[in-house]
Amino acid sequence: MRFDAAPGALSGTVEVPGDKSISHRALMLSALAVGRSRVEGLLEGEDVLATAAAMRAMGARIEREADGIWHIDGVGVGGLLQPQTALDMGNSGTSTRLLMGLLASHDLTATFVGDASLSKRPMGRVIDPLSQMGAEFTASPGGRLPLTMRGTVPAVPITYRLPVASAQVKSAILLAGLNTPGITRVIEPIPTRDHSERMLTGFGAHINISNNADDERVIEVEGEVELRSMNIKVPGDPSSAAFLLVAALIVPNSIITVRNVTMNPTRAGLVTLLENMGGKIIRKNPRFLGGESGEIVYDLQVMHSVLTAIEPDPAAVPSMVDEFPVAFVAAALAQGRSVFRGLHELRVKESDRITVMADGLRSIGARVEEIEDGLVIDGTGGEALEGGATIATHLDHRIAMSFAVAGLASRKGVTIDDMRPVATSFPGFVDLLRALGAGV
Repeated sequence: MRFDAAPGALSGTVEVPGDKSISHRALMLSALAVGRSRVEGLLEGEDVLATAAAMRAMGARIEREADGIWHIDGVGVGGLLQPQTALDMGNSGTSTRLLMGLLASHDLTATFVGDASLSKRPMGRVIDPLSQMGAEFTASPGGRLPLTMRGTVPAVPITYRLPVASAQVKSAILLAGLNTPGITRVIEPIPTRDHSERMLTGFGAHINISNNADDERVIEVEGEVELRSMNIKVPGDPSSAAFLLVAALIVPNSIITVRNVTMNPTRAGLVTLLENMGGKIIRKNPRFLGGESGEIVYDLQVMHSVLTAIEPDPAAVPSMVDEFPVAFVAAALAQGRSVFRGLHELRVKESDRITVMADGLRSIGARVEEIEDGLVIDGTGGEALEGGATIATHLDHRIAMSFAVAGLASRKGVTIDDMRPVATSFPGFVDLLRALGAGV
């Protein structure tokens, strides 16, 4: 699919799909609660649907009504049933890692399979702590899928210090702790997205959060506590909104509003970075959405801006780890040299996002140097990129969407080899771009 320079300014008011991280957790915790939970705004992308299918396979009753409301009848903590077939995770690393945690403290055996991209992603970071809790794993070489795990009851509560900042690893351990006697504790030297802690609290789990003497964040969960059902409104996903925000900033004369986006402090890193680059982003109408889940949302008004180079603090990586590909696009159109470091995590995503973005940006005229843990980008100062290339996405949805946005600020357009992976996280992405006036 080809994305050309917008025939005019981008304009309009839109909403992005529900937050993917929150959607996964809403389904999993509703399936462990006692009673019926109601979820509004659930992301209906392929990744989240893989989570729904897995929870159904283990006994939860999950139904979608015609109005888009989802109802989940839970089985209670410890009540998950033995799945009769392998759990197909598709492309979803979040589904895989969080479900491994959830099942680690249940007396059942499960096999996880995934697509070609997911099967290349290592699971060792989750296998290590869950093994300490008593779960057993038989994985493909390198700790990859296909993978079979056998949970254990009772599991052993652990105190685990995260060697690398990872909300997925943290969440997997906390979910395992729900059916583990005693206190399970995670220490994170660098704070990561906290949707699990917020939602666990809403469902009635006993969560304690504090800072130790080294000022590291300590999260404790008490095991064997009954979860109550909950009504949840899922806010818009800032990782999806990111592509529209950058598009409006780099296409001349644009002004758009993206409604209902969560600005959870652990997820607002990209918006802060773009503001620091000179991006005109106005946060409007703050409100809490989802009741007990405690997520704050804003409407974001974004205007075309003259962007300047940035050198973000590596400590900010967890707050925007999924948004760096499109941040690289913004830097390629900015004035001056941007330096991105501390991005080792990007090399083990759906693709090696450092190398893939570097190669793709160079192919459309950007000046990019790849370094071990990031990129150095010399921006055009607002001048359109050359374009004209076909981008290989390597089945990575965020690569596809990032170069679609780059195509809107190029002279010759950009062709994406495969837009199908976008359905994993942002169904309707192309339609929303068209609605805003993009050249697609």
